[in-house]
Amino acid sequence: MPLPAIAPYPMPTPAALPENRVDWTVDPGRAVLLVHDLQNYFLRAFPQDAVPLTELLGNVGRLTKLCRAVGLPVVYTAQPGGQTPEQRGLQQDFWGDGVPDDRDAEGIAASVAPQHGDTLLTKWKYSAFARTDLAEQMYALGRDQLIVVGVYAHIGVQMTACDAWMRDIRPFVVADAVADFSEADHLQALHWAARTCALVTTTDALAQGIDEALGLPGNENAAGVAP
Repeated sequence: MPLPAIAPYPMPTPAALPENRVDWTVDPGRAVLLVHDLQNYFLRAFPQDAVPLTELLGNVGRLTKLCRAVGLPVVYTAQPGGQTPEQRGLQQDFWGDGVPDDRDAEGIAASVAPQHGDTLLTKWKYSAFARTDLAEQMYALGRDQLIVVGVYAHIGVQMTACDAWMRDIRPFVVADAVADFSEADHLQALHWAARTCALVTTTDALAQGIDEALGLPGNENAAGVAP
């Protein structure tokens, strides 16, 4: 089954977000930013130069810049191209061959690509923790919060957030820095995460929370790195 062609849809506004069951606050000394699967292959399913893709990339770019500026680790996931049926496993049954053996398709969107000092993980399953050492890297750094951005919200983003929770790592899902097959899928993922395993927030709120944790006045860092 190929990826669907995704129609434009608006990013959720703060008023559309679900009520959180937890009141966690992000701590720059405990958090890691995970940029999930923002590969060209997955992003080509969206209409280019339109929402939600434009806002997705803008908000992810803003958060990666902010996190690097304050010393918060930035980790990327990317699926390898040209996987064998053995490597694909049951993903083959649901999604076919996946990312082709093509450097451009495998690549992460240029506007949010990894920079020196970032970590790039090879990803194999829905969850970024499956068959990777993400958890071990976080434990070694003494970090137990995971900020999740990227695609697709109701698949890998949702599963990664749930997997983090099961490891006692607090996940934060950034509602306007993830995207999905449709607005309905997007909102379903946010509501499910808020009810079961994560704190759902926005780019603005997260940036402000980081500034406040660092004692910076007036959203100084967030304004400084806005697109």
